[in-house]
Amino acid sequence: MISETSSATGTTVLPEAVWRQLQQAHERRVRAWTDPHQLRAARGEKHPVHDFLFHYYAFRPSWLRRWHPGPDVVLTGEGAREFLARPGYRLLGANAGESPAVAVDPAALSPGRREFVAWLRGLLSAMRTRPPYFGCFGLHEWAMVYRQTPEEVRHNQHPLRFPPEEIARIVAASAICCSHHDAFRFFTAPARPLNRLQPARDDAPALEQRGCLHANMDLYKWAFKLAPFTPAELTADCFELARDIREVDMRASPYDLRTLGFEPIAIENPAGREEYERHQRAFTARGEPVRARLLALCDRLLG
Repeated sequence: MISETSSATGTTVLPEAVWRQLQQAHERRVRAWTDPHQLRAARGEKHPVHDFLFHYYAFRPSWLRRWHPGPDVVLTGEGAREFLARPGYRLLGANAGESPAVAVDPAALSPGRREFVAWLRGLLSAMRTRPPYFGCFGLHEWAMVYRQTPEEVRHNQHPLRFPPEEIARIVAASAICCSHHDAFRFFTAPARPLNRLQPARDDAPALEQRGCLHANMDLYKWAFKLAPFTPAELTADCFELARDIREVDMRASPYDLRTLGFEPIAIENPAGREEYERHQRAFTARGEPVRARLLALCDRLLG
């Protein structure tokens, strides 16, 4: 038996041999990301690109490795009992002579979390219908070092591509239009008045848009905040998208990361801006199906 799906209930039943394979495949996939991060941490090393998702979102590598089937999937076999130690799972039945059946239970969603899911659904829906904007050119990273001393620069173990005064000139001569609060809040104080918008945290449903690299990276955050109801494959897909975005984000920054293998995207000139926009459009397209899956999950949890 491979798996069994009931057309009446939409429930998929997985025997232990099958879900163990899925569990192991997920762990192999994400360990390609978590193992190097943990090895660097053990050596006291920092990577400004590949460590970012673990530090900024503060989700432990062990949590990313944890496999969840998602709603409407029933796990059978004695091994399924291990899921009962996790919040959100329940035993569906284990009659005499039958193997246990365990599933994540959307009814376990607390009123507070249900309110969050409703908010998130509204945010993702608004982003889906709002036209994407492709004119920011990654200048948020430049605004984060604007008028800083070398000691104040966050990743000062890596050189900047330009002297501080030239960075200041590039920023001041550019149209800064960051719509993402969690990027804007890291702008230096002198850079904030240069931004066309002044986004606050509560402005997200009104301002978030699909062309924003940080908004697409945040799909990983939303996947994790919906755990344990998020299927592990969806969480890993969100992480992979966010990781690829972070590479472009830092290649377009004022940092010189060529020693780490990242060629700059020179957004200070027209060719670099065109290259950045191509990446931005590609990430927007990649984010569409992922966002749709998160929306479908929200709908399922809200019942």
